[in-house]
Amino acid sequence: MAVIWGVAFVATRIGLDVFSPPQLVALRFLIAGAPALLLPRPRVPWSALVPVGLTLFAGQFLFQFFGIAHGMPPGLASVIVQTQALFTIVFAALALGEHPAPRQWLGAGVALGGLALIGLSVGGEFSAGAFALTLVSPVSFGVGNVLLKRLGPADVTSLMAWLSLVPPLPALAVSVVLDGPLALPRALASATGTGWLAALFLGLVATSLAYALWAALLRRYAAATVAPFALLVPFVGALSASLAFGERFGPLRLGGMAVVLAGLAVIVYSGNHRRGRGEPS
Repeated sequence: MAVIWGVAFVATRIGLDVFSPPQLVALRFLIAGAPALLLPRPRVPWSALVPVGLTLFAGQFLFQFFGIAHGMPPGLASVIVQTQALFTIVFAALALGEHPAPRQWLGAGVALGGLALIGLSVGGEFSAGAFALTLVSPVSFGVGNVLLKRLGPADVTSLMAWLSLVPPLPALAVSVVLDGPLALPRALASATGTGWLAALFLGLVATSLAYALWAALLRRYAAATVAPFALLVPFVGALSASLAFGERFGPLRLGGMAVVLAGLAVIVYSGNHRRGRGEPS
């Protein structure tokens, strides 16, 4: 899951050379939602499915793609998006009554400090607007994690397919407003093979497969235990972006990334430490 999501940031940057952010979101989830034609809808009401689809998928990726399109380097974006672990822990504590360990709160504070350092590196390569847009993505991701965890039992493959039917409509609406009503047909007609491969990877592999794995883990274990393991994603994202695009990081930005990952590592250690004392696994 971590490898897939890390490489997805490179695929996103490639896809955004062909499609606008809302167009790429719509394509990603039209592809990911195709299995819903064959799979029965899970026994979850639309009133519960729609909020999860809007936060876990539409909100997360619209803001993430807009941030990258406005200059956020994909490797750095992979670090910022995975701060969803912090927001998931906070929202799960507020909404689900989960009780993170003190070390997990400490790790969250350290990671937020690293995020602040990254914010200080705004300028040159990316703007404050790109940073702000990207930062909304993990907040939406965290809300979606909690809403997903509150759903009743459901087959994860079917659930991910049906959740994927939610984002295309709002994404297409945003595209019509920002790009114009004929922009998507023109983009589809002129899309390169590389652009289509990027969209297919994002839809089939990074969404259908990876989110089925993510949902299965999140529904089985405490959010504070599962969410921080996504800290592996930034390592893969930064490495793949460096290899694909020659992305490099200055001292301040590199220091901020290291602090974020150190804070997430503290959260992981805390979750494993508590489980090792007899908490259910």
